[in-house]
Order: sequence, then structure tokens, then C-alpha cells
Amino acid sequence: MNATPNTLTLQALSALSQPDFVSHLDGIFEHSPWIAERTWAQRPFDSIDGLHAAMLAVLDTASTAEQLALICAHPELAGKEAEEGTLTTASTGEQRGAGLDQCSKDEFQRLRSLNKAYRERFGFPFVVAVKGLSRHQIMDGVEARLSNDRDTEFARCLQEIGKIARFRLDALFA
Repeated sequence: MNATPNTLTLQALSALSQPDFVSHLDGIFEHSPWIAERTWAQRPFDSIDGLHAAMLAVLDTASTAEQLALICAHPELAGKEAEEGTLTTASTGEQRGAGLDQCSKDEFQRLRSLNKAYRERFGFPFVVAVKGLSRHQIMDGVEARLSNDRDTEFARCLQEIGKIARFRLDALFA
């Protein structure tokens, strides 16, 4: 099927082979096609809510190691991937939308220091759905979340990934 993201409907998505289904949902969950692969069997989908819920159910039943790998697949905000231009298209747009590409030198230094402290404390990158947040709110959020315990942060990262996935699904089917 030659449906493009701009014309893809849920009905058309539901009719795709598993490889094509996964290809069209590439990037909904950062570098983690296994979620779409496992969601495919639950077709057909009649709403974005239903598709999103099915994808989250796959995430919820994944092993802790798979969930950790998904969290670790997310780039640090304004980190080396952004600096090197190796972010996914979706991540680039999201970080740009939050103004992270406009940080002053001091703001970059603060954010990188916070990212480092967060990764050292929890063993994975800080993840937040940046849509609608300013770079200042994001930095304050990292700082606030540093006081949480690891289990709380692990769960919070998965919640934020769920929000990111929904924003990306909404954009795909806009």
C-alpha cells in the first residue's frame, strides 16, 4: 500500500501487513519498533485512542529490561545527539518546539549538568513530553524530579513516553 502519512487512515493502517504497519508507525516510540510489531495483532483500530491504548498495553506488559531499553532510546534534551544533528525528525521538532535549540550558553551548561546528574542518579536519561513546555519549565522539571526515587522516575518516564507517543500519533493522523 502506498499510503503516505498525510493520507493514511486508521482503516488503511489496520489493513497493512505487519512490516508495513510497523513502518508507518516508525518513530511513535523512539527506536522501538517492537511496540508496533506487537500491537499489529490487535487490529483493526477504529480510533487513535484505541491504537494508543493498545500500544500502551504492549508497553505495560513488556519486561522491565524492554521498558528500560525504551527509556534509554530517548535522547538527552539538548544533548550530544542534538548537537551532532543525529536526533530523529520527531525529536528534533519537539526539542525545537520547546526552544531547546535557542538555549544560551549558560542554559546549555545548566541543562547538560542536570542531564548528567539525572543519568548518574537513575541510570537512564530524563524523559519528558516537551510539547507545550518552555526550556525553563523543562530545566526546572529535571531539577524537581531529581528528588524522586528510581522507581518513581522509571514509572514517570514511561508515562511521559506514553504522552510523547500520543502527540506523535496525533501528528501522524492530523
